[in-house]
Amino acid sequence: MARKFLYFIAFCIVLVIAGAIGLSLFSTELTRMAMVPTTEFVEQEPFEESVYQDPALWYSRPGIGVNDPARWQPAYADDRGLLPTPAEPPAEPFAVFFVHPTSYLNRTNWNAPLENGGDPEAERIARIYLRGMASPFNAASEIWAPRYRQATMGAFLTDAEEGRMAIDAAYADVREAFRYFLSSVKPGTPIVLAGHSQGALHLKRLLAEEVRGSPAAERLVAAYIIGWPVSLQHDLPAIGFPACAAPDQAGCVISWSSFAEPADPVMVLTAYGSTPALDGTAPGKTPMLCSNPLTGQFGGTAPASANLGTLVPEDSMEKGELRPGLVPARCDERGLLLIGPPPEMGSYVLPGNNYHVYDLPLFWANTKADVIRRVEAWQAQAN
Repeated sequence: MARKFLYFIAFCIVLVIAGAIGLSLFSTELTRMAMVPTTEFVEQEPFEESVYQDPALWYSRPGIGVNDPARWQPAYADDRGLLPTPAEPPAEPFAVFFVHPTSYLNRTNWNAPLENGGDPEAERIARIYLRGMASPFNAASEIWAPRYRQATMGAFLTDAEEGRMAIDAAYADVREAFRYFLSSVKPGTPIVLAGHSQGALHLKRLLAEEVRGSPAAERLVAAYIIGWPVSLQHDLPAIGFPACAAPDQAGCVISWSSFAEPADPVMVLTAYGSTPALDGTAPGKTPMLCSNPLTGQFGGTAPASANLGTLVPEDSMEKGELRPGLVPARCDERGLLLIGPPPEMGSYVLPGNNYHVYDLPLFWANTKADVIRRVEAWQAQAN
């Protein structure tokens, strides 16, 4: 029973992307009944500029120590005895701002509460996500991952105005946390922005509204917008940074959404095509950005032998080990990242062979190496 319940939760994650579009009327209404709040929307009072001075509003930040989930480090394991050498951190420091995906599933509120420790289950899930998704960036001298009043899962499953308002409120918190992050990091320090799913959605908007054209733009090493579609035609121009075309390029955007084969991405593609992008236009059938995490390039194909290490989790997703050479990566013409036959990653593979939950763990070691390489490229350009 527990596994079935957790699988249902994982299935709901794909609905964040799908936005309940493409499902049959019956299943859509059933999902909405289960997840969309029926309570009145409560306006979220904007945070004061100083609120993120409170260490309790951060999962990760300098000084947290052994309880920092982003600092978790998995072990390598390979039956062949061929272990890749872990990538060494760059010579100069860099800082990461990471926005976690949706972990709040409660339908009693449109936004997750933060007071009194927040929702216990949402907090637990968020920390698990950070262990698996923020840890590839832990070569950084500083990792900052804020708690924020995230929109509940059901906010993405409705066309009601309350859903949009909940997402906007969550973004406002992320924006305030980012501003505090910038004010706290030593001037001139290169920065990396990363997020997954709901976190990637907020990051995409943050780049367009807060980073583009600002002094922070010159410090941007790369933005990892993972598990949320980025339209080449309708998002990238508004974001103001190009897609990363080479592994040693800095100041660019990386994005992918993972599917095993045979892939059935109809829900994702339908939602992507009909949901307005940053320029206000629905992307239709125009391609989304697909960065190949095994090559660090835009598009292309790479064999499994190029995979330095996939983080294969235990079923609880609280622990895992790195296994090199497990999955390949190929960008198709639609902008989806195809990973070959379905690998054994656990219970949370979504319908249609959608590996959304595992977007970053599939390429854990390559992502870590990619970040370091781009930091070094940024430093070379700056000097």
